[in-house]
Amino acid sequence: MSHLQNLPDLIPIFPLPGALLLPRARLPLHIFEPRYLAMIEDCMKTPHRLIGMVQPRDTPDAEKRPLHMIGCAGRLTAFSETEDGRYLITLTGKSRFRIRDEVAGFTPYRRTEVAWDGFERDLGHEEKDAGLKRDAFFDLLKRFFKKHQLSTDWESLTEADDELLINSLSMLCPLDPDDKQALLEAPSLETRRETLVMLMEFSMRGGGGDEEILQ
Repeated sequence: MSHLQNLPDLIPIFPLPGALLLPRARLPLHIFEPRYLAMIEDCMKTPHRLIGMVQPRDTPDAEKRPLHMIGCAGRLTAFSETEDGRYLITLTGKSRFRIRDEVAGFTPYRRTEVAWDGFERDLGHEEKDAGLKRDAFFDLLKRFFKKHQLSTDWESLTEADDELLINSLSMLCPLDPDDKQALLEAPSLETRRETLVMLMEFSMRGGGGDEEILQ
């Protein structure tokens, strides 16, 4: 198992609205802004290769938005460069963190001092959800996907382990940034699933009056 003392106190931050990364999950990203191209190049020179994904708060100042205090760090595990200089990368979720302070400096991208305390379970084994009732969950999920005109490989989804299923849906479902933040901050896989169900139910009711969702 990894230990907290092996994680850095200072990491680069990528504030991307609606982009959610969770521990042990993978997030593909398309990097094209010069400041974030520089961030990737600097990241690859470090031993840990960590980048913090954080939700910016919704404010009029798009250039320097305040950040939510909790994010998730991902290790840069895949990298390719296009002919026109863009980067296609994959981050693999390592651990959530809490922002302590933003660090001023000469980098074009933002950096923060972070604390990893309280997220030790992120560095452990894959989580299980003993309360997951798959039949009812997939019944709601299929109606949610139909409402939002989404498609998926249902066979692979039904065969996925608890953590892969719930975390992948949390990352991919079309939800508001504040909803994504609530899913990130859920203390366990079970509470994340409960939050996801609540958000999908709310979305369904919002489009269909007082429809009863789960029987």
